[in-house]
Amino acid sequence: MSKKRLSILLVSLLLMASMLLSACGAAATPAATATEAQTAAATEATTEVATETAVATPSCGTDPVVLNAYFETGFDLPFKLAEEFTKQYPNVTWDIKQDQFSNLINETPRLLAGDNAPDLIRLPTLVSFAKQGLLMNLDGYATAFGWDQWPVPQLSQNRVAEDGTRGSGTLYGMGLNYSLTGVFYNKKLAAQIGMTTPPQTLAEFEDYLAKAKAAGLLPIMQWGSAKSGMGLAFPLQNLMASVGSSEPVSEWIFNKEGATIDTPSNLVAAQHLETWIKNGYFPTDINAIEYTDAAARFGKGEGVFTFNGDWQNAGYDADMPGNVGFFLMPPAEAGGAPAAMSAPLTYGIAAKAQHADCAAFFLNWVATNDAARAIDVAVGGSNPGGPADATMPAVAEGSVTNDTLAEGARLGKTGSAMDFIANATSAIFAQGWTPELQKMVGGKQDAAGLLKAVQAEYELELAQ
Repeated sequence: MSKKRLSILLVSLLLMASMLLSACGAAATPAATATEAQTAAATEATTEVATETAVATPSCGTDPVVLNAYFETGFDLPFKLAEEFTKQYPNVTWDIKQDQFSNLINETPRLLAGDNAPDLIRLPTLVSFAKQGLLMNLDGYATAFGWDQWPVPQLSQNRVAEDGTRGSGTLYGMGLNYSLTGVFYNKKLAAQIGMTTPPQTLAEFEDYLAKAKAAGLLPIMQWGSAKSGMGLAFPLQNLMASVGSSEPVSEWIFNKEGATIDTPSNLVAAQHLETWIKNGYFPTDINAIEYTDAAARFGKGEGVFTFNGDWQNAGYDADMPGNVGFFLMPPAEAGGAPAAMSAPLTYGIAAKAQHADCAAFFLNWVATNDAARAIDVAVGGSNPGGPADATMPAVAEGSVTNDTLAEGARLGKTGSAMDFIANATSAIFAQGWTPELQKMVGGKQDAAGLLKAVQAEYELELAQ
């Protein structure tokens, strides 16, 4: 029965009841009996209407919708997903703006608070935006779509508690996929320095770096431009987890009370990175290299290794088919847990979004639709997440995606994965890690000073 017909029936029944109640006293008993039956029917009808409303799942409807979106420059995945979504839902088109990750860090508060707030936006971080009321609470959508029945780690990194710590509480973001970072390598160049299988310890890896330098090869291709954000944060965090525990780093990223990045083990990690810089393991012009340039130069054979994420898989396979391998950062001690960052490619919905239901429907579609999941793997190179029993799309044999998915499964068993240190606060990447690491490259900052400066910036931001 339609809602309109149910409403008409309800009104009619109530009018009939009113008329019966106005009848004479002699008919009072029969009238009352009739009214009880009529009221019961009306109640049933009302319940049916309420039930239909309650079970209605948010969607994009059938009327024309233009989703206002902000994507990150240099990554094809969201654009490909948006294109496929419109193919399946032609009433939905897109108004897409894009910017560098480092610029989004600074611009996101203004965008979320503006009159034309985005329906969907790439979030460099979310705690401060959530505390300011700029992001939509997604708990209702989690219930409606069943996200809260998915594996807990998929949502926990995007939850914010009342005290401002991450890992639990209200859901404010969702991942387009779940990315993994580690070490990519050029198989042909690696063979030239005697590496036929991935290193099993940090010492073994550093031995290969020294051999690459001695052979006249660039050991590590990496980027460092402020426009892209300093890429040395990737090897630094991998070193942190290699020489110490990932738990204190995760607590710092999640803003746990009293957490600090300036720890003895992190100092050892930063000293390793400082030594790599002094040994010439990175390009001499690293501070001027943007992310896309570093990826292109590695794809052309410059660099034995590069620290990056599986979102670059498609590009590496296109540039060097069959010649790119991947491994997780090896531990300092043989037999220890591998180190890696594994985090959702987080997108959120502005609290002032005009098409929040459609944006949430898109986020659900990304993780559950077969075509979308295939794009996640083929273009994004990452695990698409979603329900625990969802089928993993087929992967091209011999692709580097085979390696990243396999290493991701291995990492999942260790529980040593971390979010990225750039996501600890809204500006820590732009105001802390990037300038301080650039100073280290220029010889104007050392390992101890780096950690102290970043911790000071972190505490300053949390106090605001």
